[in-house]
Amino acid sequence: MSNMMKKLGGKRDSTSKIVRGGEGGGGEPASAVPTKRDGPAVASDLMAEKIEPLPSFKDTPAGERQKLFIRKLHLCSKSMDFYEANDNTQRDKEIKRLNLLEIMDYINTTKGVFNEQTFSEITAMIASNLFRGLPPNPTHSTAAYDPDEDEPVLEASWPHLQYVYEFLLRFVVSNETDPKVVKKYITQDFLVKLLDLFDSEDPRERDYLKTILHRIYGKFMPYRAFIRKSINNIFYRFIYDTERHNGIAELLEILGSIINGFALPLKDEHKQFLSNALLPLHKVHHVSSYHQQLSYCVTQFVEKDPTLADPVLQSILQFWPLQFSAKEVLFLNEVEEILEMVTAEHFKAFSEPLFKQIAICVGSPHFQVAERALFLWNNEYIVGLIAQTRDMVLPIVFESLYTNSRNHWNSTVHGLTCNVVKLFMEMDSALFDECSNTYRKKQETREKEMNADMDVWNSMVAKAKQASPREFGKWELIGEKGEGLYATVSNASDGIDDVTFQLALAQPFSAQPFTSDSPTTDALKRKSQIPLKKH
Repeated sequence: MSNMMKKLGGKRDSTSKIVRGGEGGGGEPASAVPTKRDGPAVASDLMAEKIEPLPSFKDTPAGERQKLFIRKLHLCSKSMDFYEANDNTQRDKEIKRLNLLEIMDYINTTKGVFNEQTFSEITAMIASNLFRGLPPNPTHSTAAYDPDEDEPVLEASWPHLQYVYEFLLRFVVSNETDPKVVKKYITQDFLVKLLDLFDSEDPRERDYLKTILHRIYGKFMPYRAFIRKSINNIFYRFIYDTERHNGIAELLEILGSIINGFALPLKDEHKQFLSNALLPLHKVHHVSSYHQQLSYCVTQFVEKDPTLADPVLQSILQFWPLQFSAKEVLFLNEVEEILEMVTAEHFKAFSEPLFKQIAICVGSPHFQVAERALFLWNNEYIVGLIAQTRDMVLPIVFESLYTNSRNHWNSTVHGLTCNVVKLFMEMDSALFDECSNTYRKKQETREKEMNADMDVWNSMVAKAKQASPREFGKWELIGEKGEGLYATVSNASDGIDDVTFQLALAQPFSAQPFTSDSPTTDALKRKSQIPLKKH
């Protein structure tokens, strides 16, 4: 038991000093669990019965230990209030903690503990401790929420929860746990509640959940489709509703191992999962908190079926950020990983829209985006793909390369651009000269159009200067009036207002400025003089 205490209770977590309290207990509904964020809750009803210590297994005859084990499970099912610090609550919490440690040591050293007589008691104890309402984080309701910056809130009840999670893990992986029998107790409802706990802010809890769910997925084969569907539902709610969930990275990590085990050829169900659940995760603003795991899942699909590279990259281009440089860099990282999985034949299918976006990134004034895009040409495999489609790629990226080589403010980007230009010149000098001539002609045409527009503008300015001061005074006087002129345009069915508007446009302005005593025509009236319609 001392070894178990050192293993589970000897370490002290120092990741954060922010804590929250309360754990489920005694089969009570989640709403009865006291939480600090929900306000000052009273746990007197839950703690009305005082906990009495039970004898240890060592002091109990072997024939009575199974009954004692069940009694200890009942004791460990009781709820504790981690906000009260009086002597009684501290005593009860310590008794429960020691009993959890003792039953952990008991299941490690005793065979035959997990049997059909204890399954219901075990799952009841686990459910009463783990399944609880997770209090909302106040920062989650504001636009300033940032999972990369906000400090996680740790569970005050973790000294007990850790042992319960460890107990559940041993229970799931034990050879004595027959899936055909245990599935009566680990039901679909049990799994849904377990998945809901992934939204916990405590990273220690999510790490245990990740390991346990992966073990359940591997051992309970009838539940595999249900687990995948339930994870899909979490993703849908996250993508299209809340955009806030603490456990997306852990769920994607589990899915990474699941996808790695998919048999070939991929089923349509798995491809739909990719297109409907995984790819839309790119659209969420805070994708950086789980992008590494998401990228791994996506590349696993492309590695198993290279034809998926086209729809995957089309989706990434669809969700490409417009004004979020950090997210652009992440997407460029993912694009490079995907391109390493495709063949030249598949590369041609999506290279044109892809390199149009890459050209925009190359010409980005943000040096990290431009630098990351130019780094694609440092990948020999990608350069080989580009070389086979250079007739299409070079004309797309030439303008961005030329502009960078002349005007980019960052010296690193300028140097990388020159290296890429040199690479294209060595690859196909004739094509490079052709693109250069085309770009020069395009620039000349653009300058002619700009000069023509400027001539038109200068002509308008000259005519305006030649106009009589009286005409200028007319416009100025009208403009000085706070109310100005007012004409209404209604629906096409309202013929009177339509005609009025047309008359207002067709009728020349009077040279005489408007005054408060000036008569108004039916065509043009001040806003204050138009009668309101009665409904």
